[in-house]
Amino acid sequence: MFYWLYEHFAAFGHNTALRLLRYQTFRTGMALATAQLVVVAMGSRFIRWMQAKQGRGQPIRAEGIERHIVEKAGTPTMGGLMILAGLLVGTLLWSDLSNVYVWAVVLVTAGYGVLGFLDDYAKVTKQTTEGVSGRMRLVLEALIAAAAVFMMIHWGQPSPEGGYLATSLTFPVFKDIYINLGWFYVVFAAFVIVGAANAVNFTDGLDGLATVPAMIAAAAFGFIAYLVGNFVFANYLQLHNVPGVGELSVLCGALIGAGLGFLWYNAPPAKIFMGDTGSLSLGGAIGTVAVACKHEIVLAIVGGLFVAETLSVVIQVASFKMTGKRVFRMAPVHHHFERLGWSESTVVIRFWIVAVMLALLGLATLKLR
Repeated sequence: MFYWLYEHFAAFGHNTALRLLRYQTFRTGMALATAQLVVVAMGSRFIRWMQAKQGRGQPIRAEGIERHIVEKAGTPTMGGLMILAGLLVGTLLWSDLSNVYVWAVVLVTAGYGVLGFLDDYAKVTKQTTEGVSGRMRLVLEALIAAAAVFMMIHWGQPSPEGGYLATSLTFPVFKDIYINLGWFYVVFAAFVIVGAANAVNFTDGLDGLATVPAMIAAAAFGFIAYLVGNFVFANYLQLHNVPGVGELSVLCGALIGAGLGFLWYNAPPAKIFMGDTGSLSLGGAIGTVAVACKHEIVLAIVGGLFVAETLSVVIQVASFKMTGKRVFRMAPVHHHFERLGWSESTVVIRFWIVAVMLALLGLATLKLR
């Protein structure tokens, strides 16, 4: 919204302090600060309201870690609404609202937030760990993701390299290697977005465990979006230039700010859980940014922690169905380490370290050509 002010005054030749709004770096910093302030400001009152509304709070898995049943009982969920409020306010105030990539990510973020809210609401009201039908949720997630991908392909600015880039799968390190998937790219990209959303959802099992890695991934992709969207930087680093995608760095800044604000209340011991409302929307946002930047494969590196959590569940289920034996003591894998005797804080902090290392590894691919 504020970017429109800059455009308005610039059109009439006014040279005011509003010219700062032309810089994505400035607006990214302001979006971060705004989102954080929104979340912190609503925090205590929102938590008390949720405690009053939810009563016994989020149901804890009976077959899970025993101490969680005691320590986390009564903690309210749906804290993702706080994250969504900060993220959307920061984005809508400071980004260029004529940018299709911003609206595509907002569509996925808000849409997945609604699906997550319905899932959390069902769990709380029924006091069960089973929420909305998994199959139905996946179908709706896929439709939302496909709509966002279609928006980016149809209304996105054409790349100087040619229209093929919009529907192509690119590869890190090898700029000249790409596969034009045509309209099948919509299916592939939707799969990436849905996978990212559910991977973050699997990771959200301990206080602060999903929040910080999501912020780290957002920081990495905010940087990538800024470089890819800038023709000079993209040309220097031999990256595929996607005009207009740099505006997503502002959205990523808002995501980081919302995460920081939420972490104030989600740090161990958590006063509120983000729930599916937060984890699905955060994962969906990161996945959509990766698709917009044409760095879908790099997402698997930067978000390697989320990938590992998801694979641990897949491996555990497949192994038990085929052999009747479990590979891990408990899945997702963060619970496996708890079963081994690691304290919750040890698991969380070490996973944060892994997330930082993977993000740096993903960013290293930008220079390797």
